[in-house]
Amino acid sequence: MNVPAVAVIIVNYNTRDETSTSIASLLETTTTPLEVIVVDNGSIDDSAAHLRATFPDITVIDAGGNIGFAAGVNLGVAHAHAAWVMLLNPDTVVLDGAVDNMLAFAETHPSHRLYGGRTLRPDGTTDPSSCWGAMTLWSLTCFATGLSTAFKRNRFFDPESLGKWERDTVREVPIITGCLLFIRRSDWELLAGMDETYFLYGEDADFSSRAIAAGMRPVIVPEATIIHAVGGSTASSGRKMSMVMAGKATVIRRRWSRRTIPIGLALLQAGAGLRALPHRLRGRRDTTWQIVWDQRALWRTGYPSAKAGLFGDTAHPAPVTVAEA
Repeated sequence: MNVPAVAVIIVNYNTRDETSTSIASLLETTTTPLEVIVVDNGSIDDSAAHLRATFPDITVIDAGGNIGFAAGVNLGVAHAHAAWVMLLNPDTVVLDGAVDNMLAFAETHPSHRLYGGRTLRPDGTTDPSSCWGAMTLWSLTCFATGLSTAFKRNRFFDPESLGKWERDTVREVPIITGCLLFIRRSDWELLAGMDETYFLYGEDADFSSRAIAAGMRPVIVPEATIIHAVGGSTASSGRKMSMVMAGKATVIRRRWSRRTIPIGLALLQAGAGLRALPHRLRGRRDTTWQIVWDQRALWRTGYPSAKAGLFGDTAHPAPVTVAEA
């Protein structure tokens, strides 16, 4: 029996069919010995039983409730044995050789220590969300004034987008997202995994920031390519954006200086207000940014306090159960 080289961690939340498709593509396109670990966050679509029956050689962990993404991946890694860890979104399709190429690059270029890949939309165009630039006072000023929307993917006025770069060349970046993240198990443990203060969104920005502080050099590996449907377990665009804003507010509160925290939060809220204004003037209450504006008191506080308002009470999940191959 081959010793697994890479542990692939997938957090599933009511995405049974998408997760099944993702695992099938992963197994079909990879020659590297894998251990696949799915953490099911209290799904009500029979995900856990279906995945166990469909893929008897994987490990499925019942988290007992929706414990969030950061806690979910930490739980999955805690049950892993391989030397390398790869986080993979459930709403993805892995293209041929992606994992093999990622491992080969990481072993050939060990100084980076944190790796991401290239993501495509289902139509084959670039999905830039595999990596981002860091949030700064300047990037939030551009957001607050609308410059980042008026000059979308402009390197100066929309710096978090990293410009028009198609993620098709090797490049060091500030943030590798949890959609496709690759790291040695020893480095994961050095960083103590994801910060479980974050429930959903923002945890990968925090993780990358701590990785850079520890001397890692996050890098994109374009030969590791997946297709990403984006947002498979989040139905409402307004609710999803409120979660994103809660993650950003948490990064500001936890990683910025005391002097810059209130400025960053004010700019974040101003940007939401600016985007909601046209809809508010027309009396529309159901648009994405109007919902975000209406929920600003919830997301501005950041996690953990934002969790109850945005997600409901998920603080007391049932005991974890594990079914391993």
